[in-house]
Amino acid sequence: MRALPPAARAYILCAVLAAAACVTPALTDSGTPWTAVLLLAALYLGCELVKIWPPLGRRVPEGIGSFFPVVLAAVLLLPPAAAALVALPGGLAGTDGRRPARVRRVWHGAQQATAAWVAGRTYALLDGPATLGGGPSTGSGPPAGPADFPFALLPATAAAVVFCLVLTVLDGGILAAAERRPAATAWRGLLSASLAPHCVHGLAGLMMAVMWRSPYGPPAALLVLLPMYISCWVFAQYHRERAAHQATIRALVQAVDIKDRYTRGHSERVGQASTMIARELGMTEDRLETVRIAGILHDVGKLGVPTRLLRKDGPLTPQERRIIELHPEYGHEMVRGIGFLGEARSAILHHHERVDGSGYPYGLTGEQIPVLARVVAVADAFDAMTSTRSYSRARSVPVALAELERCAGAQFDPSMVRALVDAIGRTGWHPVVTSDEDLQVIPAGAADAGTPVPAPGAGAGAGAGAGAAPAPAPGRVPGPGPRPSALPGMPEQGSRTAAPAPRSGRVPAVPGPAGGSGGFGPDGDAGGAGG
Repeated sequence: MRALPPAARAYILCAVLAAAACVTPALTDSGTPWTAVLLLAALYLGCELVKIWPPLGRRVPEGIGSFFPVVLAAVLLLPPAAAALVALPGGLAGTDGRRPARVRRVWHGAQQATAAWVAGRTYALLDGPATLGGGPSTGSGPPAGPADFPFALLPATAAAVVFCLVLTVLDGGILAAAERRPAATAWRGLLSASLAPHCVHGLAGLMMAVMWRSPYGPPAALLVLLPMYISCWVFAQYHRERAAHQATIRALVQAVDIKDRYTRGHSERVGQASTMIARELGMTEDRLETVRIAGILHDVGKLGVPTRLLRKDGPLTPQERRIIELHPEYGHEMVRGIGFLGEARSAILHHHERVDGSGYPYGLTGEQIPVLARVVAVADAFDAMTSTRSYSRARSVPVALAELERCAGAQFDPSMVRALVDAIGRTGWHPVVTSDEDLQVIPAGAADAGTPVPAPGAGAGAGAGAGAAPAPAPGRVPGPGPRPSALPGMPEQGSRTAAPAPRSGRVPAVPGPAGGSGGFGPDGDAGGAGG
């Protein structure tokens, strides 16, 4: 408690006093239905304790959260003070694993008791007990009549929404007091993230209350509670697995970033640009996530490339270049068994294909190239041009977009290029990961307006302005000869029957002097702007 700021301690003390004021009437009123209070309080307490002491030693997934249908059922069945009393034991028992644990338990208990009391008062003001079956909210005895559906839904939903609002207001206040967050941001996102789950819990609480008031009594209410709890458990399990997937992706990206110091942050930026393109094309939310993952993991195959080649500052020999060009196949083999990647695997394999058929590893053309691979190819080239590499200085964003448009139809899918240009023109380019020194941020509209943005490092001899692209470092020129087989432990190139074998002796276009053929090399580096 001493670690908390004085404002936070005072805030928690006020919440505790408010909760005490809410539950005191239930302790002093002789008409409190103690049987229902004790049953519901024990049920809610058990739902919270099972997360700490799960049966058979199995651990309940983290993030399952508080199980509010029991509390909301108490709000609908009992007087407000009694409903607050039901919420108190479960709130005190719950924990989120963070410190200070005791203070957090006290806070959650007071918060939930206060929210239950306010929700109960709201329900009573809307004449909710009458719609539930008539008569007072005693929690026991048969109702005067059947529940009045659908009119019973309105006060029950209002009670659930008010319960959520009180919790949200109190949560934002403690964040502002304990973490000294600005008032404008302390409540941001809290309501939108919790409103829908609380409404679902409210519906389950209503069904539980109806069954509780039915001739079958409290045992029938468990028929609603058990499936709901299992559903919450499964939902929490899904989020836990999703978090594990994200951790796997972060670990792979960090491994690539550590190995190739010149591309740190590149993967995340390619994922961001890929998402911008996909959203501009109108892809669904599920596919947006897939294309983001594809962009993030597109270069994971570089883990199979010798580090000395990735970090080499001088020219690459033809043999070294052909080894680097194997990284899409390495990446595909690395993620082949990761089922949740789905369509992203094909983007990892084919993101260096060109629409004119001169790309690698299989020389696919046009529509033969998977859609996500065409998206990632444009995003990869864009970020490569706008960040500094060991062989070239960063270009300005407008120059990079102009180069993409010049290469559209030969190297890139024109629709993907146009989508990126339109997206940046409307929203600007604000990379979420900016670990490179020479990254630029461009405001919305600047790209379409042709606003000159000087390339970083221009004063150090970068030679890149708003109207011309810099010449890349010379020497990285491919030589003739067939592509070698994969490195030890990896499959031979072209061994898959699903895709055509690469053409012998074919090497994709690579950077050349300004006025040369242009194009992008195996790691996305930009070639000359062309004459």
